[in-house]
Amino acid sequence: MADHPEVVRFRQDLIALTREAPSRDRPIGVAVSGGPDSMALLVLAALAFPNAVVAATVDHGLRPEAAEEARMVGREAATLRVPHDILTVSAPIEGASVQARAREGRYEALAAWAERRNAMAIATAHHADDQAETFLMRASRGSGVTGLAAIRPATTISGAAVVRPLLSWRRAALRATVRRAGLPFIDDPANHDLRHDRTRFRQLLDRNEWLDPPALARTAAAVGEAERELAEIAALFWRDRAEIRDEGVTLNPQGLPRDTLRRLARRAIIVVRAAAGITTPAFDDAANVEPLLDALQSGRRATHGGVVVGIRRGSWHFRPAPPRRSV
Repeated sequence: MADHPEVVRFRQDLIALTREAPSRDRPIGVAVSGGPDSMALLVLAALAFPNAVVAATVDHGLRPEAAEEARMVGREAATLRVPHDILTVSAPIEGASVQARAREGRYEALAAWAERRNAMAIATAHHADDQAETFLMRASRGSGVTGLAAIRPATTISGAAVVRPLLSWRRAALRATVRRAGLPFIDDPANHDLRHDRTRFRQLLDRNEWLDPPALARTAAAVGEAERELAEIAALFWRDRAEIRDEGVTLNPQGLPRDTLRRLARRAIIVVRAAAGITTPAFDDAANVEPLLDALQSGRRATHGGVVVGIRRGSWHFRPAPPRRSV
C-alpha cells in the first residue's frame, strides 16, 4: 500500500508543506475527529510515513457521544500502529459563537500536545470542499483579500505549525479512501445543523452543480498568493515608516494605499497591546479596523483594541488607551 497512488500523492503533498519528511523523532501530528475526512488523513499518514505519525482527538465536552467517538479513533489508530491521545479543552465551551470557541480551545490543546510529542507540525483534514465553503462564506460577508484567502495550506495557530495537506483533495475521494481501508467514521450531527453558516453553504454547493468547488478552491489559493505578496509589501513599509518607542508606535501613513494602511495599523495595535500587556478586548491580525482608518483619514483621533491613535504632524501615534474613569 505504500506505493498506492493516493499514498504517494499524500506523501508528496505533505512534504511540500513541511519541507522535510517526518521521522520517528520528529513525527507529524494528525488531528483526527473521527469524521470521514480526518479518518482518511489518519490512514494516509500512517501508510505514507510508518512509525513517524502521532494522532490526537479533542473531546470538546459538547456532546455525550464524543468520549466514545474519541475512543473509537484510538482503537483504529492502534490497528495502524499510530500512537493516539485524547485531549480535552482547558475551559468549558459555552455562550455565543460555540464553533469559534471550540476551534480556539481545540487548537490550544493540539498545540500543547504537539509540543509534548515533539511533532514537526499538526496536520488537519481540511479539503477542497471546505476551502470552497469558506471562500463563499467570507465573500458573502464582504471580506477583503485576507479573508478571501480562506484556509491557508500552512500557518501558525496557538504557536504551533499547522499544515493542510488535503486542500487539493475532494470530500468524496476522501470518503472513498476510508471505505476502501475499511475504517469506521462518525457523521457529526453539527454538519447538518442549519444554524451554522457552513452547513448552509455546504448545501448550497451540493444543490448547485454549476458552483465548482475545485475552481473556487483555486480562486482562494490565488487570492492567498496575492495576500502573501501584499503582506510582504506591508512588511517593507513597516521597516521604513514605523518607529517603536517604549509602549508606543509612530507611523508615517503619507501616500500609502488603504490595504497597506490597514495592515500597518493592525500591526501597530498588536505591538502596543503586547508591550502594554493589553488582553481585552480581543484583537488579532484579521480584526476589522475600517472605522479606525476612516477616522484617521478624516483627521480624527480614534480608539481600537484598547489602543488610542492620534495624529500629529501628519503621523499616526499609537499608545495604550487610558483607563476608563469609574462612575
